[in-house]
Amino acid sequence: MTTARDLMTPDVRCVPASETLDRAAQLMRDHKIGALPVKGSDGELAGIVTDRDIVVKALAAGKDASKVTAGELAEGGVHTVDAGADATLAVKAMGEARIRRIVVVEDGTPVGMITEADLARKLTTEAFSSYAGRVYAAP
Repeated sequence: MTTARDLMTPDVRCVPASETLDRAAQLMRDHKIGALPVKGSDGELAGIVTDRDIVVKALAAGKDASKVTAGELAEGGVHTVDAGADATLAVKAMGEARIRRIVVVEDGTPVGMITEADLARKLTTEAFSSYAGRVYAAP
């Protein structure tokens, strides 16, 4: 059985909810990633912030990235999947939620992330096409 761990990119980087967006953007640049799970003050996952979120929801809206926090931008929670879960369940969850990334957890701790790029590299053409059809279909 292929698991979520088999699909994920390991060593996910997280950002505290109190961290500013400019610092979050620097972390994304330094680690060559486009998204960071956001941890609340209680250590629990509070959401996710993407490079696109920073540009569209902050910069394009005239907000100062050195003053807005990742927690302010991370909304709606975060989708997770257990590292040992069947990979098909992870892909199905991503397709149903129409998301391009999901945080992989083990005992509640983030251990990796499955991104659309991971799926493109590791799924069959048919499986990836099915996922993409669900994510990009008109609502």
